[in-house]
Amino acid sequence: MADFREEEALGKVYDARLMARLLSYARPHWKALLACIAMLGVAVSLDLLVPKLVQIAIDDYLILGIEDPAAVAGLSRLALWLTAALVANFTVSYGEVLLLQFTGQKIIYAIRKELFGHLQRLHLQFFDRNPAGRLVTRVTNDTETLNEMYTSVLVNLFRDIFMLVGVAVVMISTHPRLAGVSLLLIPVVAYYTRFFAAKARDAWREVRVRLARINAFVAEHVSGMRVVQLFAREAQTFAEFKHENDEYNRASWRQLMVWAVFRPILDLLANITIALVLWYGGVQALAGDLTPGTLLLFVTLSRRFFEPLMQLAEKFNILQSAMASAERIFMLLDTQPAIVDPPDPKPLGRVTGEVEFRNVWFAYNEDEWVLKDVSFRAEPGQTIAFVGHTGAGKSSIINLLARFYDVQKGQVLVNGIDVREVSTAELRRAIGLVAQDVFLFSGDIAYNIRLGNAEISDERVREAARTVGADEFIRELRYGYDEPVAERGATLSAGQRQLLSFARALAFDPPILVLDEATASIDSETEARIQEALKRLTKGRTTFIVAHRLSTIQHADQIIVLHKGRIHEQGTHEELLARQGLYHKLWRLQFEEGLQEHESEPAAHLAHK
Repeated sequence: MADFREEEALGKVYDARLMARLLSYARPHWKALLACIAMLGVAVSLDLLVPKLVQIAIDDYLILGIEDPAAVAGLSRLALWLTAALVANFTVSYGEVLLLQFTGQKIIYAIRKELFGHLQRLHLQFFDRNPAGRLVTRVTNDTETLNEMYTSVLVNLFRDIFMLVGVAVVMISTHPRLAGVSLLLIPVVAYYTRFFAAKARDAWREVRVRLARINAFVAEHVSGMRVVQLFAREAQTFAEFKHENDEYNRASWRQLMVWAVFRPILDLLANITIALVLWYGGVQALAGDLTPGTLLLFVTLSRRFFEPLMQLAEKFNILQSAMASAERIFMLLDTQPAIVDPPDPKPLGRVTGEVEFRNVWFAYNEDEWVLKDVSFRAEPGQTIAFVGHTGAGKSSIINLLARFYDVQKGQVLVNGIDVREVSTAELRRAIGLVAQDVFLFSGDIAYNIRLGNAEISDERVREAARTVGADEFIRELRYGYDEPVAERGATLSAGQRQLLSFARALAFDPPILVLDEATASIDSETEARIQEALKRLTKGRTTFIVAHRLSTIQHADQIIVLHKGRIHEQGTHEELLARQGLYHKLWRLQFEEGLQEHESEPAAHLAHK
């Protein structure tokens, strides 16, 4: 199996199918792009007018001499025309660049917005299988690459075409035979450019793959730096990074060698062309068949003719990069969400908290059943607890309730309606989830409680925090509820982050509350405070608790014991203990462990003394 961090070597130099999709984003701005092309035509015409004016100055006026008043007057007029042409060229070019860049940014803005919106609709399994670094690259780097394609290639390609055609027309109309000499090496240039394109494509693809691997490696190990340092893996991690960096360095050198050869050879061909023009044109000038101004015109235009060809390497790189980026972006946009709303969703109405699992079978991977024929019913206001060994399927039940995944067989019903028949937004608004791994966003404390929901007032935020016991530590912070929160809440303790997640769930006031190992990272004192708060929180709410500490679920209305994906036992705490089954064994194990820890505390204290 390929490394999941590795970027696929996709992309052609030019793909008509991809280009058609890219052009569809530019279509709404066709008037602005057409105006840019028109301004490019004007700019090229003014650019070609300059050497023509110089030719006229040499052939018509310089030969007359300083004594001729007509020569001085003619040169003065030409100087004014030349200045006007240069100023006009600058003005038109400035306007074209400004309009083109503005239009390009509008196009990329639309693509980036569509891309991020699509990411938010994708199912969780997609994010499990795709590293975050790769997805970030899609939204940022790849879209910016498309911007370069729209501005530097799509429109400016017309500039190159206008320049090539304009130079050829001026040459042929001025002196056909000298024009033939000037264009003599074009077949050689065309063959060499095609050869370069093949070499550059292969080199560029390898660079792309190696760079993607480095990005993914760095993102992964920066996120896991705590583990790297804890297990003293710095040397090994650095060695792995060095290997990836060396491979990227070698690929970059191969690409640079291709580019280092292309431009000098093209320069050589351009200089050979100029030499041929000087030789043939000089002989013609000595014979009186060619004026000095015309010879200078051809020397200048020969250099101008090769300028677009010299820029071809840069445009080729941008086009190649854009094709690969477009393919990756469209692959992401074409990824269909596994969880979609029905065409005509049923309204949930006022959610009472009635939940039922009816003969549910579920597997993350085909035929590897995590839940097997699971059925239970939660009445409004009841507290249902799930216990069992790791991998028994406890968290999978929560994932199905919130419809992060869909069942393969059976039904999950809320208010008597299959969750697949309602809007996911309406369903999830009715569920408050508190997980063991709390995610906090960059911002402040208040933002992380209300998550940007303007309908949740400051007073409601504070009331939620007071109810769960978070207000006490928040008020001790320097800025209170305005205290900045670092990335993922790194400046807060695990218990403080957990308290904030309780406050967040309460602030949204959901009729269904889900606690997925929610007290696992909290000390005993904080847990006791939260247990008191939960008595008030769960009143009038249907509450589902996935718990490792059985002491936290003794008062649950139902305790469901899962074993290997099936419901092994079900009942209240007292009923399950009386049966002396799996729950009784789990209870005794935890009770004995807790007793041993309690008895070891005085001994440890005496040993310390």
